[in-house]
Amino acid sequence: MGTTWRVHMVAPRKADLRQQHRRIESLLQGLVQEMSTWEADSVISRFNRAEPGSVHQLPADFAHVLTCAIEIAAQSDGAFDPTVGDLVGVWGFGAHARRPDEIGNPQAVDAARVHVGWRRLELHDSQLRQPGDLQLDLSAIAKGHAADAITRSLQQNGIDHALVEVGGELRASGLKPDGSPWRVAIEDAVDKDLPRVVALRGQGVATSGDRWHYNDLADRRIAHTLDPREGAPVTCTPMTVTVIADSAMLADGWATAMRVLGPERGARLAQAHALAVRFHWLENDLPREQMSEAFQLLLAA
Repeated sequence: MGTTWRVHMVAPRKADLRQQHRRIESLLQGLVQEMSTWEADSVISRFNRAEPGSVHQLPADFAHVLTCAIEIAAQSDGAFDPTVGDLVGVWGFGAHARRPDEIGNPQAVDAARVHVGWRRLELHDSQLRQPGDLQLDLSAIAKGHAADAITRSLQQNGIDHALVEVGGELRASGLKPDGSPWRVAIEDAVDKDLPRVVALRGQGVATSGDRWHYNDLADRRIAHTLDPREGAPVTCTPMTVTVIADSAMLADGWATAMRVLGPERGARLAQAHALAVRFHWLENDLPREQMSEAFQLLLAA
């Protein structure tokens, strides 16, 4: 996935940590072979170049992630969309990024938008039909799923207390050795003088923002978060959005959707779905913060 992973665990004194390490590496490699667009022979890459009308039997993890992605797409009215693969490349990101002088080419953007649309997905009993030129990209949700999958693997092998991080997405399980919950500081690109620490009790947490991934062009900075409905990067002021959910996969996907929606529309949706969401952005060069009620309840004392 082009990123790193880290696990803090509470393990018995004589536990074979090398064996745990091997299990995690093997698990992650399996997910890469399913959902990484950087691997030419991965399941997702083969689907993306498949013939129109072809039907593909998806592995269980892939089908699980895509089902969740479709649900978030529906609930966010397309602010999150797993079919943005073409657009990602046109705007200079991902495995098929265009050259700097081609980024955002209007004709290329228009051509890519024709193939974007989560409603084109036909997934039934883990079988996915390629309608033609549909390009899946699960980068905004797969790392969260990886953190969940590692957590489940640890629990199946006797490790009930851990904090797992994959590419910045986190999943907590159990408690720290002193019996307290795992506490996580929210990294903020807008105002480092306003720290927020949340106490996790089995939840996942993800943050989406402008600080980590972007392209600098001659006249502007291109954010990596794309609005699938507009076919273009989000254009609002610098902002970070943090979501806490029952799984890191949900937090990962919803963080992207909320970054696209922004604080006004996002806050209404968060209230409707009881989501724990924090928006932090600049307005007239001053930091602003907005938290849902569910998020406030998770702030560490």
